[in-house]
Amino acid sequence: MAAAGLFALSGCASTPQPPTQALQAAQSAISNAEQARVADYASAELATARQKLTAANTAVRNGEVVAAEYLAVESRMHAELALARAEELKAKAVNDDMQRSIDTLKQEMQRATGVRR
Repeated sequence: MAAAGLFALSGCASTPQPPTQALQAAQSAISNAEQARVADYASAELATARQKLTAANTAVRNGEVVAAEYLAVESRMHAELALARAEELKAKAVNDDMQRSIDTLKQEMQRATGVRR
């Protein structure tokens, strides 16, 4: 019975494993952001994601597994934020372009019909 208790305690005292999944998810999110060329629109967020991933890898090397996982999750979130911000800015640019086209068409119609608003 005592041996079973000692075995159970030794299992709890084992060294935590590196957050491999969190690190891979962060790297994948950064790669997705880079492929989407978000640096043109959200370079600060992408840079932060890269810095957090570097810090997470350093934490793993230093045996700071909990900090590494936290940093990896932060890295993924910043990469996803960069992607979302870039998509938002791209959509805004398209919207602005369409609005300019609408305004131009309205002006041309007013000139053609002589109607002013």
